Amino acid sequence: MSGLLARARDWLAQDPDPDTRAELSDLIERQDLAALRERFAAKLEFGTAGLRGELGAGPNRMNRVTVMRAAAGLAAVLGPGKHVVIGYDARHKSDVFARDTAAVLTGAGLRASLLPRPLPTPVLAFAVRHLGADAGVTVTASHNPPRDNGYKVYWGDGSQIVPPIDAEISAAIDAVGPVDELPLNGPGELVELGEDVVAAYLDAVTSLPLGDARDLRVAYTPLHGVGADVLTRAFLAAGFEAPIAVAEQRDPDPDFPTVAFPNPEEPGAMDLAVALAARTGADLVLANDPDADRCAVGVPLPDGGVRMLTGDEVGGLLAEHVLAHTTGDRLVATTIVSSTLLAKIARAYGVRYGETLTGFKWITKAGPGLVLGYEEALGYSIGTSDGLPVRDKDGIAAALTVAGIAAAARRAGRTLLDLLDDQARRHGLHATAQVSFRVADVSLIADAMARLRAEPPKTLGGLTVERADDLSRGDGGLPPTDGLRYHLSDGARVVIRPSGTEPKLKCYLEVVVPVTTDVSEARTQATRALSAIEQSLRDDTLAL
Repeated sequence: MSGLLARARDWLAQDPDPDTRAELSDLIERQDLAALRERFAAKLEFGTAGLRGELGAGPNRMNRVTVMRAAAGLAAVLGPGKHVVIGYDARHKSDVFARDTAAVLTGAGLRASLLPRPLPTPVLAFAVRHLGADAGVTVTASHNPPRDNGYKVYWGDGSQIVPPIDAEISAAIDAVGPVDELPLNGPGELVELGEDVVAAYLDAVTSLPLGDARDLRVAYTPLHGVGADVLTRAFLAAGFEAPIAVAEQRDPDPDFPTVAFPNPEEPGAMDLAVALAARTGADLVLANDPDADRCAVGVPLPDGGVRMLTGDEVGGLLAEHVLAHTTGDRLVATTIVSSTLLAKIARAYGVRYGETLTGFKWITKAGPGLVLGYEEALGYSIGTSDGLPVRDKDGIAAALTVAGIAAAARRAGRTLLDLLDDQARRHGLHATAQVSFRVADVSLIADAMARLRAEPPKTLGGLTVERADDLSRGDGGLPPTDGLRYHLSDGARVVIRPSGTEPKLKCYLEVVVPVTTDVSEARTQATRALSAIEQSLRDDTLAL
């Protein structure tokens, strides 16, 4: 007990934040050992996604001390004289954490450029290369719950950091002493950026291959995040009407009062946007997550409902559009858990195809000539024949490009659903689903993976397992990662991997159904096949 209280008092002595000081002082005074252990028995680990966690006092929380230590570690790896661009969203403390980062970096002799206001994450990713910086930082927890915040680091190429840079920064963070002893605000330089960096980003995304159709009515929600202003300006600059935004969700609000979870994939998150589309007769429904690096797409139906598209469906539509509007030696890429449809589209267009580990930090490094990268979790990066303007997922650029596709379809009397049917006729219907198994005991996940490696299933959902790839051994030519991939008969596939952020085992399912004339019948068959595989995983293969 004395050691725990001593660590808490040492932390309190260096904490510059009156809010977390009050929180921690109260816990110490009451000797709330359970709460103190939650905060001090572990620490937030700095990895390839940077830091992310719940706001509060202590090393296992996001707070000013944690952020200042991270900034000091980054400064130590980069060295004096280097240039770092800093962005932030509208979550609780994001602006404070951004200012603290600038103070630490300039105190270590670096140059810090601070974005002018809360802005989408893709603006920061763009700004790193646009300004010729050595690194970038954005303070965001993306679509996490309101109580969370995070700290994401980009390297000079404008993409998220990958090993071994993350390990170098983590080691440097561990070597940082008390933050109240860090030099702050000089001798380095702080530059307060203006709106010109936003204008340059808008010029880049409105120069993407959008087509020439513009007649479209869009219902839109930023889910209380920072996307509305930049997305609206992008649409107007490209010649579209301004999207009709969900009034209750348009302005940034760190409490996200109208949604249980600010993620467009979560049940109920799109309800207000669906209702708005029905009231306004919208042709398309779009949503960004709170930092606007992801984009959700929905197609209004005659009955007033909306059919939300999967990330794989949007990725396929974007791929065909981008490849039809670019030339030269091109590459399209996605991850091991996304649909195999992209490989078939690439073959049809005679371009290169790349497959990477999960995460945009890998997608953007798939190779030269990358004109489209996407992941099934609603992340897309779109480029021209000259490359990607943003080397990270970009929900603004994706929304704008999807609007161009939908407007062209509308001009022909069609919708995105018709385009998906066309795609199914050309390449077969590729239907995907994700199933997650949450556990109370994390050891159950390791046990399940070990059991599957020792005794691979022979069938899943009535389909024969024709080949099993152990991704931890680098099967499939990728860097080793904890996962298994099963190639089933009839072109079906299942990928199983532990979640990197939650106590879950995640399963990614895909079935391929040939289409002759009736796409709806193929969709029915695919739904049955996916359900059978899920039931097989749930009852027999995993039994968690």
